[in-house]
Amino acid sequence: MAQKSNVAVIGLGRFGSSIARSLYNIGHDVLAIDMDESKVHDIMGQVTHSVAGDGTNEGVLRELGVEDYDAAVVAIGSDLVASVMACVILKTIGITNVVARAHDETHGNALERLGVNRIVHVETEMGNRVAHSLFTPEVEQYVGLTNDFGVNVIRVPIEWVEKPLKEIGFSGPRGKQSAVLALKRGKDVFLSPDTDDHLKSGDVIVVAGKDDQLRETLKNDLSDK
Repeated sequence: MAQKSNVAVIGLGRFGSSIARSLYNIGHDVLAIDMDESKVHDIMGQVTHSVAGDGTNEGVLRELGVEDYDAAVVAIGSDLVASVMACVILKTIGITNVVARAHDETHGNALERLGVNRIVHVETEMGNRVAHSLFTPEVEQYVGLTNDFGVNVIRVPIEWVEKPLKEIGFSGPRGKQSAVLALKRGKDVFLSPDTDDHLKSGDVIVVAGKDDQLRETLKNDLSDK
């Protein structure tokens, strides 16, 4: 894990709660803030501290010591004014690493002008992932790097079991085909597996490549599915 950090999460809707729990589970100290006491109560025990308070109030954030935190996540998606206000205050009190959820493109543009370090378009990113896996259920996760190139997490289908990677159409990291970056077998993870390695039932592979190329590989190999 990366160095342990202190992170404040403002807004405990589904996105904010998920981020807060995940950060806590990987070892970071997490302060979760929301004005809704029921949401604060629900996340107790799943983060380091949970507080009912106004994350758009500079006095509240300073009282909680947020200015000494390493990073902050603004998970207020639908209220543009509150989201912008929280980001302005966080930057004002000296938080150098601010991540914020954008409700739409206009919201995202406003956050970008404020100097927010990372803007998360949840609906767009999730829609992109679902679109890439809708007709290829073997693809469990997808991260797009460009419009036509991405990284895929694929659970090995039965048609690939006992086949070497190169026979399926995969190459190593420096090859011209879709490249297998990692292979997970049980609890073990192997980086840059050899293309002569045979796949086993239950294996999961991480593949980088052009979207159309991977679709073609899946289509050809699973056409008899």
